[in-house]
Amino acid sequence: MTRTKEAWLKFIATRIVGIIVDAFIVGVAYLSAFILRFDFGEPVSIGGWSAVAKSYVVVAAVYLIALLLLGCYRFAWRRINFGELPRYALAAMLACIVLTLMRYFMPNVTLSHIRPPYSITVICFFLSFAGIVSVRYLWRFYNAFGRKEAELLSRDEKTFDNSIAARFFSGRTVMVTGAGGTIGSEIVRQVAAAGASRILMVERCENALYEIDRDMRSQAKSASLIPLMVDINDATKMTEIFKSENPSVVLHAAAYKHVPMVELNPDEGWRNNTEATRSIAKIALDNGVERFVLISTDKAVNPVSVMGKTKLAAEKAIMELEGTTSFCAVRFGNVFGSSGSVVPLFRSQISRREPVTVTHPDMRRYFMTIQEAVSLVLQAASRSEKAIYTLDMGESVNILSLAEGMISQAGYRPYVDIPIVFTGIRPGEKLFEELDISEKSAYRTDMAKIYITKAD
Repeated sequence: MTRTKEAWLKFIATRIVGIIVDAFIVGVAYLSAFILRFDFGEPVSIGGWSAVAKSYVVVAAVYLIALLLLGCYRFAWRRINFGELPRYALAAMLACIVLTLMRYFMPNVTLSHIRPPYSITVICFFLSFAGIVSVRYLWRFYNAFGRKEAELLSRDEKTFDNSIAARFFSGRTVMVTGAGGTIGSEIVRQVAAAGASRILMVERCENALYEIDRDMRSQAKSASLIPLMVDINDATKMTEIFKSENPSVVLHAAAYKHVPMVELNPDEGWRNNTEATRSIAKIALDNGVERFVLISTDKAVNPVSVMGKTKLAAEKAIMELEGTTSFCAVRFGNVFGSSGSVVPLFRSQISRREPVTVTHPDMRRYFMTIQEAVSLVLQAASRSEKAIYTLDMGESVNILSLAEGMISQAGYRPYVDIPIVFTGIRPGEKLFEELDISEKSAYRTDMAKIYITKAD
């Protein structure tokens, strides 16, 4: 059975359940209307409870048809919002008008089973509308409570004891390159929380630097924040900064990360990812930096893309340096929700109800949350060995399943409300990224889930 067919079958099944629930709600509202109108007594004047039961069938049918005509069954309940309330109000009002007209044009008492009293129709209108909307909102809140996109990783989020890292960063001057990016900005926040005395925020994008600087200052962090709008490729300027500011730790997050873009611009990718890293690492060594951490990627493992090759070359460049500075690299997969991952793309496409684009139905990727990634960086920085670190990220995630899950979480139906189209693997992409932490490829450290990659 195809995914599209499964989606349609699920849609039909859920809508049948929805109709049954709505029929029950109308029934409760209709019964309550009689109870309120007749002071909890039996409505003998219209034939008793048996007549009420007969007329309920007509009332329920009118309400369900009105809901159907007004499009109330088009979307999942968990997607209901205030903008859709008029749709439900109009449906209930339409049902009320139809039932009122039936009472008016069918005065014959023998037709009482299809002509409820005016007062009952009005009371039922208010109760039915309130009940139908309330149940939908309760279902929406139930589904939304505690649900995060990161739950789609199909594994528990890793947590780390950052007390060692906090002791390491306390009172230090720390340089963070790429400080305005998704990872860099979170590193700045966590390093500040760890007690660093000064943070050198290096970022060439003015707006990104402005945003992280404003955000940090609004939080009244104790660390002294120094925003530096500098291109990491400017060796002269970077040397001046190292000499004047004297950082003891460098967390190097600045890089080009989009595989297709670097594939189309290989020279620039090499210059920014490899040469700039080599340059900054040498400057750090010459200026007595204690610890230098390179943020790397799983794409550096047996790379086929230009981006992966530039990051592998950057790793080798820092590992070749000898001196008092301790160099290391941290490899991890895609950061969930970062500007370079598929998550913002899917989120944008879903919000506009556009087709969600997936390169291949079998494509899989390793994902980390931003918190996991930064925790790993802080843990690695607090260690002393020259090494390439890798995080045990569990099982890789099927990108198609991720897209389906995000569509469902948004309250839409994959393949029904929002189609999924396959665009084909782009140059430089793999179906599966490699991140081997087996005994033949990595050593286990004394820190949970952190491994040291063995030399080739």
